[in-house]
Amino acid sequence: MARVFVIEDNDGLRETISSYLQLEEHTVVSFPRLAGVDDAVRMQRPDLLILDVMLPDGDGFLFARRLRATDRTPIIFLTARTAESDRITGFEVGGDDYVVKPFSNKELMLRVRAVLRRAEAPAASERVPSRWRLKEGAQELELDEDGHRCRHNGRNVGLTAAEWKILSHLAGNPSIVISRDRLLGACLDYLTDASERTIDTHIKNIRIKLDKAPWIETVRGFGYRFMGDRATDA
Repeated sequence: MARVFVIEDNDGLRETISSYLQLEEHTVVSFPRLAGVDDAVRMQRPDLLILDVMLPDGDGFLFARRLRATDRTPIIFLTARTAESDRITGFEVGGDDYVVKPFSNKELMLRVRAVLRRAEAPAASERVPSRWRLKEGAQELELDEDGHRCRHNGRNVGLTAAEWKILSHLAGNPSIVISRDRLLGACLDYLTDASERTIDTHIKNIRIKLDKAPWIETVRGFGYRFMGDRATDA
């Protein structure tokens, strides 16, 4: 099963989460603070981070933003912050899910399964080969489904698992308008508190990483459409 890092300063909560993860046969490494997490991520290569936002020695959002510069490990944020602006910040810095305290441990385990599943499995589309190249004017985008790798104009692009699923789903259905609700269901597997703003935030991040090239068009009132012509398989 997966190797999961739990970074939470509340001893009781950290132990409870670790116990539930171990019941699911995951290997758990726990931390009461951010100290040492950077080195552990580099050395142990976890499959998932469950990260508290407010820690004694730092801010989880800032840590995630820094980590995302070099690492794509999926992140589930834990926090007592309930404002929509905080949720959006969590996704903007590269989070894959956002769980508000207090929460059900069984629900958290469902979210863990969903995030790990997204990280492991390529987006489903019968029309998409394992590797392909797309063009839009002078822009070129290459996607490798098997390796979950993305290149834009010859440059490697680091996408989170959620961003990869969304981009792959849109690219696999070029010129078709896809609603936010459909993207939520097909790509993110989020539970009942998901917001369509979550999709907007991921799309914003994808556009930034693709240098704001015109790959994804917003169709107001409906959703998003991928622009670009399929070229030869990469």
